[in-house]
Amino acid sequence: MHVIIFDDLKHKSFYPITQTRSVGDIRCGILKLRQRLGQAFDAQQECVLIDPLLADIYQERHADWLINTVPEGDKLYLNSRLKLDDAAQAEITALQPNQALYSGEYCVAVRTSQALAFGFQDIPDAKKRQSQILLYQHLTDIVHDNSRLITRDFETVFYDADNFFEIETGVSVLNPYQVWLAEGVTLAPNVVLDASGGPIVIDCEARVMAGSVIQGPAYIGKKSVVKIGAKIYPGTSIGPVCKIGGEVEDSIFQAYSNKQHDGFLGHAFIGEWVNLGAGTNDSDLKNTYKNVNTYDYQSQSVIDSGSQFMGCVLGDHVKTGINTSLNTGLVVGTGSSIYGSKLFSGFVPDFSWGEAESLTKYRFSAFCDTVAIVKQRRGLSLSENEQVLLRQISGE
Repeated sequence: MHVIIFDDLKHKSFYPITQTRSVGDIRCGILKLRQRLGQAFDAQQECVLIDPLLADIYQERHADWLINTVPEGDKLYLNSRLKLDDAAQAEITALQPNQALYSGEYCVAVRTSQALAFGFQDIPDAKKRQSQILLYQHLTDIVHDNSRLITRDFETVFYDADNFFEIETGVSVLNPYQVWLAEGVTLAPNVVLDASGGPIVIDCEARVMAGSVIQGPAYIGKKSVVKIGAKIYPGTSIGPVCKIGGEVEDSIFQAYSNKQHDGFLGHAFIGEWVNLGAGTNDSDLKNTYKNVNTYDYQSQSVIDSGSQFMGCVLGDHVKTGINTSLNTGLVVGTGSSIYGSKLFSGFVPDFSWGEAESLTKYRFSAFCDTVAIVKQRRGLSLSENEQVLLRQISGE
């Protein structure tokens, strides 16, 4: 049986993060959503249904994937927004041919031999029934499920994997059976790994510098660096090739992003190629202790996040100047560069440039010049397909 991970028509509620990637490639826990579903349902090949705007860049990066095409035969389609737990996995595993599970109007999973396309809602001839399985509705849901999924991923993927746990003199470890170190990890003196509240996974060639404290559940990605004296609190996932300093709590870094300096970041989602200037801080709790509101691209309106705690969402290639202040629930669109002493609140549109009260449009040519330099520093380049996608997002 072939496993196909599909984005549905609610993918825009995960903008700006999904302007440049599938919902399935959102990081949550240790793995991405797609990777977790593939592991749980024994996917033998990467097969995805995604927004056609992303198809060219995905085909460029993943030549061996089936993108918006599906194989012949029995197929299990899984919604990339699926909130996986043991009960959901069991209910989906029990599906018989031509059976479908729905959550409201959205398909959760369907087993069928039919060839379905991106954006499908109806499934002819399939027997449909409502399910209690949950689907993520917004990036807020992703941020708040991070601790649970770090723990789940540790137990299902990493616990029995080869562990290169070896502690240097001066490193303190609490609850070492919940600590997993990959090959090539470097821990400097006076590092504290506190797994008493949940597992800590530090991936290949990551480096934790002197005086840092990491409290689990936490994940540090491949080749990432935790800077001197950093404080990493529970619920934090740092993707590959990031540099993280200061104080971080309940936040997710997708990959290739830097927060090297002091400053607080809480309940935030940070895309790729983001750089936070020294002293950048976000707020994740209102003084009134009421639920935080945040911007939703799908409805183009402000919505209730459903939580007292929600910080910022920064799309890919966002840059902040020194001492930038980010209010609760702030959403900053892809490609924006913001700075100044005034508090940023609400929504900063894609490719904005300037201070909170005087934003202008970031010139696309200047933006691309910066991106090319930034990516070159990591041995990468800005491809033509990537430029096409980013230009569409910019509206230029």
